[in-house]
Amino acid sequence: MKVTVLVGGVGGARFLLGVQQLLGLGQFQAQQRPGTDNHELTAVVNVGDDAWIHGLRVCPDLDTCMYTLGGGVDPRRGWGHRDETWHALEELAAYGVQPDWFQLGDRDLGTHLVRTQMLHAGYPLSQITAALCDRWQPGARLLPATDDRCETHVVITDPADDSRRAIHFQEWWVRYRAQVPTHSFAFVGAEKASAATEAVQAIADADVILLAPSNPVVSVGAILAVPGVRGALRAATAPVVGYSPIIGGKPLRGMADACLSVIGVESTAEAVGRHFGAREATGILDCWLIDEGDKADVEGLAVRAIPLLMSDPKATAEMVRAGLELAGVKP
Repeated sequence: MKVTVLVGGVGGARFLLGVQQLLGLGQFQAQQRPGTDNHELTAVVNVGDDAWIHGLRVCPDLDTCMYTLGGGVDPRRGWGHRDETWHALEELAAYGVQPDWFQLGDRDLGTHLVRTQMLHAGYPLSQITAALCDRWQPGARLLPATDDRCETHVVITDPADDSRRAIHFQEWWVRYRAQVPTHSFAFVGAEKASAATEAVQAIADADVILLAPSNPVVSVGAILAVPGVRGALRAATAPVVGYSPIIGGKPLRGMADACLSVIGVESTAEAVGRHFGAREATGILDCWLIDEGDKADVEGLAVRAIPLLMSDPKATAEMVRAGLELAGVKP
């Protein structure tokens, strides 16, 4: 079976671990059942968070997925290297170099240096990601949604002078923690970008397509902002199954509620389901998984309520299994 997942961030990476647990891939390969050795997992990963920091190209979501599936992520933070040190960051601070609010660890710098060198040499991000994964062996194919620039920027009221200006998503998220007056999101470069060929093909070839419970605005939404992705989902022959990132009116981690309020969507499982919409209308979903304590009536969608806490890969695997069952797909 070929499974394609649209993911972003820490929650998306943890969701991928659950898919691997169910399919017996990656670090769970020892649990593989007879006859299941041909399963393939592909992740189409958000690149809207990508930014140039200290002259280096940083791809937070791609790296979080790579480190998590490759067994090298910091388990406490959920992102970055385990056993990280911060000497380079300390030196930059001593020189007064900005930005001083974005953390780059010493081990993590190695990844960004390789990526930046390859970008300057003319390699596309998809090939660079494949090369980086040769070291980590994540047990899944990680694909950027696009090889082109398609960054998420945020229009805010600057707390310094009350002027309205656009800042990179990373500054809004990390520096301001989304706690400034916010007016809109803009996907800079989207007008010239196109979906990566391999990403479109992975959607077309899939037996089932999953939307991880990632931020619906700046993770999944940023992927959908890449021209070609939404059309590929609507044209796919495989069922498209989404998982609500909202449980009991709140996101489990991150600031999805702050993002949803900016675009005028309530922080409920039903509202997010309607935001994505059904493929039989003009949306992208066939099935919608919500938490057992929530309710959702979304026209055109098959909805099922199950436990949605990703407490460990085994619990997440059961979430994935329930989604496949709802879609009529047997792993």
